[in-house]
Amino acid sequence: MVPLGTGEATRTTGDRLEILTALMAAPTFETIFRTDVITVPGDHPVHGWVCRLPGCECPQDRGYDYCQVHYRQWREMRAEGKAITEFLRVAEPLKPRALPSPPPCLICPEVPASARNGLCYLHTRRWIAARGHHRKANGVTLDFDAWVADQQPFVGFGPCRIGPCPELADNPLGLCRRHTTRYQRDNRPGQAQAAYKQSRWQQPATARAVIPVIYGDRTAFDRWCRETSPIHRTDGKVSLVGLRPLVKAEIQWTLFHHGHTNTEGRFWWLGLVQHLADHCRLKEVNSLVDLDLSGFTRPLQQLVTTMLHYLRLVYFSRQDTKDAGFIEIEHFGVLLPESSSYFDLAGVSQRWLRDLLWDDIAARLTADPPRSRAVFDQRRRGCLELSAYLEAQAPQGGHDPTLLNETHMTGFVADQRHRAEHNLPSLAVHVRKRSAQSRPTAATKGTLATNFNGVRRVLRGAMDTGADERIGLDRSFIVAAPYGKGTRGRRNPFPDDVARALANKDNLRDLQALDADDRGLRDIWEALVLTGRRCSEVLEARLECIGRLKGVAMFWHDQTKIGNFDEGIRIPDWLYGRIEERQAKTVARFFQRHGRPPSPTERREVALFPRRATNRYMLKSVSYGWFSESFREWVKTLDIRHCVPHQARHSLATNLLKAGANLTHVKRYLGQVSEAMAEHYVHIANTDPRLNDALQAVWVGGPGSSEPGILLSTGEPLTRQQAEALAIDLSRRSTPADGGFCTFQPVVNGDACPWNLNCHSCDKFVMSGADLVYWHRKRQQWRMLAEQSPDSATADYLHEVFEPTARAIAGLERALEAVGLLDEALALDLRRPQDYFGRVWSTAFRAQDLVDQQNEADAA
Repeated sequence: MVPLGTGEATRTTGDRLEILTALMAAPTFETIFRTDVITVPGDHPVHGWVCRLPGCECPQDRGYDYCQVHYRQWREMRAEGKAITEFLRVAEPLKPRALPSPPPCLICPEVPASARNGLCYLHTRRWIAARGHHRKANGVTLDFDAWVADQQPFVGFGPCRIGPCPELADNPLGLCRRHTTRYQRDNRPGQAQAAYKQSRWQQPATARAVIPVIYGDRTAFDRWCRETSPIHRTDGKVSLVGLRPLVKAEIQWTLFHHGHTNTEGRFWWLGLVQHLADHCRLKEVNSLVDLDLSGFTRPLQQLVTTMLHYLRLVYFSRQDTKDAGFIEIEHFGVLLPESSSYFDLAGVSQRWLRDLLWDDIAARLTADPPRSRAVFDQRRRGCLELSAYLEAQAPQGGHDPTLLNETHMTGFVADQRHRAEHNLPSLAVHVRKRSAQSRPTAATKGTLATNFNGVRRVLRGAMDTGADERIGLDRSFIVAAPYGKGTRGRRNPFPDDVARALANKDNLRDLQALDADDRGLRDIWEALVLTGRRCSEVLEARLECIGRLKGVAMFWHDQTKIGNFDEGIRIPDWLYGRIEERQAKTVARFFQRHGRPPSPTERREVALFPRRATNRYMLKSVSYGWFSESFREWVKTLDIRHCVPHQARHSLATNLLKAGANLTHVKRYLGQVSEAMAEHYVHIANTDPRLNDALQAVWVGGPGSSEPGILLSTGEPLTRQQAEALAIDLSRRSTPADGGFCTFQPVVNGDACPWNLNCHSCDKFVMSGADLVYWHRKRQQWRMLAEQSPDSATADYLHEVFEPTARAIAGLERALEAVGLLDEALALDLRRPQDYFGRVWSTAFRAQDLVDQQNEADAA
């Protein structure tokens, strides 16, 4: 259990009850939670307890939306492949066999009814006798309402003697019907019994006669009444009678708060809340803070832990948490996904170091909240290790910062390195498992870097803010904290054999078999491979995540890491169809739960891959832990080397570069922060010759050269040395011209052209793939002029003049086809700014070389 610190000086140490009372007095607080016996309506949006089948009055089976009978019926129909609509059509509403909360008798309001006709036990017997006698004497049925009006009420027995029980007693022992049954089951402690027979129990109200009770052992009977808890109820009632004021207010307020802040979270079974109230009553607990959860069941532990979390936000201010040794992230208006708001710092025993850690975390939460708590875990881990070392080796356990100097930090560094080198246990960091006690984690080079960086950031932050001088910490102690050099390794793309195994259809069927609940395990994996998205971007996709834009299949997602929301990328039609199938399954699952399809607004909120538990409205996606664990189990069965899902992103980046994309394309498609990050994903490109197709940007001379257009690549990839010798960097050694580029360096450097810009007759003029359509138009223009010539001689002359240009165009087409860019070049109509980043734009050829190559091709 996480203590709230009853001994610490918090803002509510002496007036916690007053604070909760003020909160419950707010007009927004639901009235039903203010009473000692809380009666929750059956259709309450969070704590509802009635079967969801329309008209059914039976209570829900624990953990399900329907009562026990209807849930069993729906489960059988679902196994037969029937839809929820069929179940809702054929299922018949039911009424509970017993009255969950018997109302007062229609005749005597002090006595509970015992039958569905609304009469107590004795009046029911009298009604049966009167009805039979009247029918026998008169031959007609006696009117029930007229008979009830003539009857006299009987004296009641008061409330049930079991203090927290909210029911009325129905016998002289002072027990309600349920507790009378339990008394008989417990072998009647004290042997209490009424002195008269049952027919004489209830006397006319005017007589007010008291039925005497005979006891075998009055003390034993009173003890049983005192120790017996309320009967488990299924009618939405929670009895807080007999609880101490503070714990009662805590339960009332947390019930209300949970219903208004966590509608999508874990459902609180009211019977479990009653068990908690019974325990607090029996143990005379003053506050939930005083509970020892070690002997509780796991569901009860989770219930109390959540309640304590709600109470911490009220009982402690920010400064209070600092004094108590923890920090509440919600106090800063921050909610980290898949993370608890409570962050324990009590393991750092030195107050000055714990305060520095608290201040550092608070400053980060205020200025720039991180995306996860890993940033804070690093700082805490380092401070825990430093605290444990100082406690053992420093004077006064390191509690006086003025006694610390460079020697102590140097000793800590040496100790950490020694542990990492020999794989020894950590000083303070432990791992906890449910089935075993906590044990120290082993120190490694990775944890060494984490610890050093965590300590360094906290101490350097204190030096920047001047906190070190305020506490008297020696500057040399801080400066001696080293920078932790991480052992980060780059994820490589999938090797060919691994990629084939991960894409094998039989293996993919095995992966799908691991998804027992059909949450979309295989769909997630194939989407990662085909899109190269981050795992979270696919896992957290919404139901409406695909669409067609001008006929193009698009996948819409949030790139939260870089702040791009509703980002769209093009996806294959095959993946589009697979996501459509997953959408249909999710909609069917929603329909089965709510009996209707999701509305257009809900479709934008519902998760495409919804998790199974605590997901009432299907807004939460499956977790990364579930996906990665399933992926790891699958990989173990494939007999391949170790790999992780994120390598799919590296593989796609590498394939993009192979296909001719540059770093700008990779950065934009993968949603990277910078080109430096893109280089991290395509680092292998520098060692793979196939990824250097950009070096095959061979150039051809323009039509003014002596031999326009020679093809240096005949379709086979050039060697690296050949490509490096032929490649020209357009961005540094050329300038745009009409229909191509000028490579005459004086002109590139800004001087005037000595040939009066006669580019098409200049041997310094080069053509690129982006100019192909332009030259196609020129060729068409010259052909039209030739066809319109007055005689054949003029036409032959025009063809002869254009022949060098025609040969350059033919060589350009041949060169582009050799490097696989011809189709893309034909698709470019005009030069656009974005085209400068494409290979078609930058792939240029010397016209002279193209002509030579064309001549060689003609000769062959």
